[in-house]
Amino acid sequence: MISRDNETVGVVLLNLGGPDSLQAVRPFLYNLFSDRDIIRLGPSLVQKPVAWLISMLRSKKAEVMYGHIGGKSPILDITTAQAEALEQSLNKGPEINFKVYIGMRYWCPFIKDTIQRIADDGIRQLIVLSLYPHYSKATTGSSVADFKKAITGEDFQIQYIEQWPDFPPYIDALAELVADSISELKGNEFNLLYSAHSLPQSFIDEGDPYLDQVKTTIEKLNMRLSRGPYNITGLKSLLSFQSKTGPVKWLEPSTEETIINLSKAGCKNLLVVPISFVSDHIETLYEIDILYKELAAKHGINLLRCKALNTSGKFIQAMKELVLASAGHINRQS
Repeated sequence: MISRDNETVGVVLLNLGGPDSLQAVRPFLYNLFSDRDIIRLGPSLVQKPVAWLISMLRSKKAEVMYGHIGGKSPILDITTAQAEALEQSLNKGPEINFKVYIGMRYWCPFIKDTIQRIADDGIRQLIVLSLYPHYSKATTGSSVADFKKAITGEDFQIQYIEQWPDFPPYIDALAELVADSISELKGNEFNLLYSAHSLPQSFIDEGDPYLDQVKTTIEKLNMRLSRGPYNITGLKSLLSFQSKTGPVKWLEPSTEETIINLSKAGCKNLLVVPISFVSDHIETLYEIDILYKELAAKHGINLLRCKALNTSGKFIQAMKELVLASAGHINRQS
């Protein structure tokens, strides 16, 4: 069990990261495409040169996209707010002192720098929480591997929370937001579209659990919405995938294709739920709110996007319960 004295337990929130300025877009993309856990760009020796070329070719277009949402990714600001709210909530109890840190995979604060801060703070007990509810080797897998590399030579007691697709408080947090969005449609007939970040089909073929876990979340969420206090039944829901990049085969159908097909079927109101994301970022603020909304309008559909979890009270509570459940498994070394 975790110690009950005044020793502080560190909690590390792992996330993707994002450029904090337009100048950071290109190096961020380079870091992203340098990761062979996401995409293998030929033999390992050419990975970084090819990543450099791709980042150079794509940076201008990406800068325009980020320019539409404030000139940077909001992910650090939101994750920082999540960390602060989580730390405050965890420390309401008297038994354990918690300090929450952030470690980003592809931009500041990098995981290795966060580990150094933790070591400097003298913390030796850690709970590492991936902010990807659905496990994939490209997200949680890559981040945890980077974390383990960064702690080489350090003496930590660590519990990892790597997947939580059907964790009831998480489902409750999603249900609240989806129900709120449904109420905004004021009784009009609508279709419900769950839009998840796409992955190369080869990942799934090789056994990656991401797709099955996303489907599990949707199943549990629809069941939760059918019960009180929501009592929302008969939902017409679909799953689609966004944010593909590169020439390989990705998960289908795409969100763009699904919107067009729904319009042909007579859909007039569409609620889009960004199901695999726990905070706003370029995929929600630009892809859904701008690109997909314009596409939908062009095809006669009113598109409403469900709010992201961000710092909703139920989501902070869900993270708190994940951490506290894991805290009981850390064994104190003498």
